Amino acid sequence: MSSELELAAGASAGGFVRRMAAKHAPPLGTPCANCATPLQGPWCYACGQSGEDFHRSIVRLMAEVVEGLLHADGRLWRTLPDLMFRPGRLTRSFLEGHRAPQIPPLRLFLVVLLALFLVGGLTSGVKVGPLNATTHTKVGGKVVTTTTQAKSLSDLTPEERARVQAAVSKVKVRIASDKSDEAAGNWLKERLNRTLADPERFYLILEQWSERFAILMLPISALLLSVLFIFQRRFYLFDHTIFSLHSLSALGLMIILAMGVSTIGG
Repeated sequence: MSSELELAAGASAGGFVRRMAAKHAPPLGTPCANCATPLQGPWCYACGQSGEDFHRSIVRLMAEVVEGLLHADGRLWRTLPDLMFRPGRLTRSFLEGHRAPQIPPLRLFLVVLLALFLVGGLTSGVKVGPLNATTHTKVGGKVVTTTTQAKSLSDLTPEERARVQAAVSKVKVRIASDKSDEAAGNWLKERLNRTLADPERFYLILEQWSERFAILMLPISALLLSVLFIFQRRFYLFDHTIFSLHSLSALGLMIILAMGVSTIGG
């Protein structure tokens, strides 16, 4: 398992390292800065150190990092349409050996994940509009439906907060039984009261865990696919990992677009 994941990471990052080393390699015959062996290429064959010259401006270094990360050439525009509309085709092409025309899956996943966190951080301050809360009450044998606007936790008045806390004190939890579980009920009540007392901290923790879960989705997805196709000997964990990278990247792009549209449209 670990060797296959290392292969996926190597296939993603190896091309970037090779391009950077070859692009700024010193002339052939230049002594290696580490062992003084005459260089015959971008890498020293004696000690393995890169012969790249790093004496460049910070602006140029950052531009090269972005260029290497995105590899902004024709591959970007050939990868994105397939990722959005035909992610399965993108995975099949990669596994069949057509890898040069597309961005490496691990690099694509990391870029999309970074963009997702960035857009999520920029839009986290946007308040969600009020939601409609619907209640059904029996009056004289008839069901009366009442619709009211629900407020966010931070907008509750002291009287409304007191009513919510009173309702929380009556919460009961039943786990695989008709009887309420007192320990589980107390655990839930304690966390509900903490949320009511400091809603901003609750939203912050929720955002932090969503970022961690987004990263954990990759191994979880690959392992679930391995269990689902355990009797399909033609598929390996590497295949499931590539499919997971492409499908999660496509999902991340859709979430980014949804957040952008919701922010613009209010």
